Amino acid sequence: MDTIEYTKFSGQPAQRAAGLAQLGCASIDGRTRLRRLYQDGSAKIRLPAVSAGPLEAVLINTAGGLTGGDRLGWDVDVGANASAAITTQACEKVYRAASDRAEVSIKLTVGENGRIAWLPQETIVFDRAAFARTLDVELAAGAEALLVEATVFGRLAMGERAAHGNFHDRWRVRGNGSLIHAEDFRIGPDIAAILGRPAVAGGAIAVATLLLVSPRAEALLDPVREIIGDQGGASIWSVGTSGKLLARLYAEDGYQLRQRLVPLVGLLNGEAGLPKLWSL
Repeated sequence: MDTIEYTKFSGQPAQRAAGLAQLGCASIDGRTRLRRLYQDGSAKIRLPAVSAGPLEAVLINTAGGLTGGDRLGWDVDVGANASAAITTQACEKVYRAASDRAEVSIKLTVGENGRIAWLPQETIVFDRAAFARTLDVELAAGAEALLVEATVFGRLAMGERAAHGNFHDRWRVRGNGSLIHAEDFRIGPDIAAILGRPAVAGGAIAVATLLLVSPRAEALLDPVREIIGDQGGASIWSVGTSGKLLARLYAEDGYQLRQRLVPLVGLLNGEAGLPKLWSL
């Protein structure tokens, strides 16, 4: 059963969803295999059968979305020489918050020479939503990571726009014990006005950040910039014996964002390509 907490506002009891899921995998006989799976509350993980390549995991929030007071946690541990690709069943929706804020915490740990691709589908933010997400990543020596988060502030096709609300996305990535990437993206309470600024998004409502930590990073910079075009940008840095490629892009709506996001993920994820659920 889903774990539910009860609070009161406006004189009525309100349901609060909570969930925590943990996944551990290891390299056994040259293949990545499940080592540990824990699920509690509204957080579920499904493992589609794959004949080769990385272990695939699909995250599911059975609460059907997030609103004020909801708490969700994902914890993924990829062992040495193992490889995993993590995606979501569908876009996560963050609805209007009557009180408090929805919170999602993500912890990714990758052992030596392991690899993780964190590839959730887009987060759709509704008007007057309140949301905070933390992404903490620990990479051992030789480990690689591809991290993607895309956010759409409203659904123009449905006549919806997230004009007001609060959104906070915090990333901390460590490689071999050292901090190699940190960022805090915070927008609100007047989301539409901020996105409308020329130096922010020029009125676009869909944004995405992609981070690749890999020795392949430098070689991919030019093709990444070609896909992004003039609505975004990409840069590279040296990180010890590895490299770091950071790309950001924006678009007028979620559909146009995905038109460039799909080939970008396919390029940066190498032979593993795009998660099947992204194409359904």
